[in-house]
Amino acid sequence: MNIWKVWIEKFRTRRLGFTFAILATLSAGILIGSVVAHGVDGKETKVDSSDAQPLQVPNPVNLSTTFTKIAKDVGPAVVNINTVSYPKSSTGRNFQGNSQGQGDNGQGEEQEGPGQAQQGPGQGQGPGQGDNGMQDFFNHFFGFGGPQGPEGEGPDGGERMALGSGFIVDPRGYIITNNHVVEKADKIWVKLTTDPRGDQGHAATVVGTDKATDIAVLKINVGSPLPTVKLGNSDGTQIGDWVMAIGSPFGLNQTVTAGIISSENRSLASQGGIGAGEFQHFIQTDAAINPGNSGGPLVDMNGQVIGMNTAIYTQSAGNEGIGFAMPSNTIANVYNQLIGPEHKVVRGSIGITFQAVMSSAVGHVYGFKNGVIISSVTPGFPADKAGLKPGDIIISIDGRPIKGGDDLINDIAGRKPGSTATLGYINHDGKHETATVTIADRAAMMAALNSGNAPTGSSNGPQQNGTTKLGLGVSNIPPEMASKANIAGGVLIRSIRPGSFADGLQGLAPGEVILQMNRQPITNVQQFQDLASKLKSGDDVVFLVVDPQHSSMGNTYVGGTLP
Repeated sequence: MNIWKVWIEKFRTRRLGFTFAILATLSAGILIGSVVAHGVDGKETKVDSSDAQPLQVPNPVNLSTTFTKIAKDVGPAVVNINTVSYPKSSTGRNFQGNSQGQGDNGQGEEQEGPGQAQQGPGQGQGPGQGDNGMQDFFNHFFGFGGPQGPEGEGPDGGERMALGSGFIVDPRGYIITNNHVVEKADKIWVKLTTDPRGDQGHAATVVGTDKATDIAVLKINVGSPLPTVKLGNSDGTQIGDWVMAIGSPFGLNQTVTAGIISSENRSLASQGGIGAGEFQHFIQTDAAINPGNSGGPLVDMNGQVIGMNTAIYTQSAGNEGIGFAMPSNTIANVYNQLIGPEHKVVRGSIGITFQAVMSSAVGHVYGFKNGVIISSVTPGFPADKAGLKPGDIIISIDGRPIKGGDDLINDIAGRKPGSTATLGYINHDGKHETATVTIADRAAMMAALNSGNAPTGSSNGPQQNGTTKLGLGVSNIPPEMASKANIAGGVLIRSIRPGSFADGLQGLAPGEVILQMNRQPITNVQQFQDLASKLKSGDDVVFLVVDPQHSSMGNTYVGGTLP
């Protein structure tokens, strides 16, 4: 037997002893490790800390900044507004799926613009379901209340509660806020900064409202003079100026946020949105604005209110860094009329509509740089009586050049009904003429417009192709359609080829009628093709277009430059 066999035999006979020996060794190692670890536990170790210095709280230091001073000065005049709307009877209700205003039809009207495309919480479409895959371009925001039912009811048909902000402009208790904050309210309470916590505030009455600018004036009776804000001049604001927004977002009273003015004279129409209003031109800011801020002041670094927070651009129903405030100059003008004896805003009108946005090619072809081309003239009203016609180009008022549609609207609307104005214009023959018009009441103007019935027609008829370079498929107008729409001549757009020149023109659509091309009247398809065949790359092309279904809205000028 060799040595290996001897060793193996000993292992077999003594393996129990070896096993116990190994286990004993491992146990001893574990025990020693535990003892050592226990010995270095910080909790058990005593350290001499006699050399440690105690922390001391320093005396308060006044770090006041301009922001701090403004918040202290303006804050007491900013109020919290709570409203309650009771359920309305469902008898005779015409329920609609959303509350957004009339869509933008691309037409400007010096007497009235389409309704606002703005929504309160829970009304209309939810996030991602509105225009362009988002909520409406401008979202009205109230605050709490959850999803609402029709006519402003709560989700279960009960009462609806909402909130907003406002600011005191007269120590007698006159307060400015947004119309949409109080529009459907049955009860309104205004809470001051001095009111006890838990108190609902003071009952408020509505002095007057103006939907066109979304401004409302409230009144509360307190018995003692109230703190007021200082109104500034919004014409002095500049892009990049620091501003502060004060209000009650989500019910958090006296919340202050800061940012800068990121744009001025911002309008919905200029962004290709829907429901633009002629009298809504906003200061844009990135100061955080959230539900409940609506109606609160936007303050400059002089502590003066230069705007009222009105709307936000959002895809999430919260702040995304783009908010809009109605300028203080507009607020002052509306306020002064609302506190008058009639408690309403009266605006002037001359009875025309015009295209709000046009391509520069239109000006090139029609020979003007700044001005407004008349789309339609309302029969019996000032412009019609003065001899103005669709296609005339208004270039001045009382000798002052007109920059564009907004300039025309602001000038005419600010004049008193019964006053006169001298319009400078270019007629169809390219001659410069003047006409004196008497300003009419815009409300009466709108009543006249709404009383008319738009003609209807059929689009049946053989299709004929337009030229390849334009991408239009056109046909002669069916006689029945021409008769009902009172259209003489023109060609009906049947189709627009994707990716073509015509496809890239905003305001051109199948079903519309082309009356002119580059100021040349169109009477049939052959004439249209003859004119189009002479066009070449780089040429400006302008169409005079009318919608036969809504011909009372007037003509539209659509143009561009051929690639």
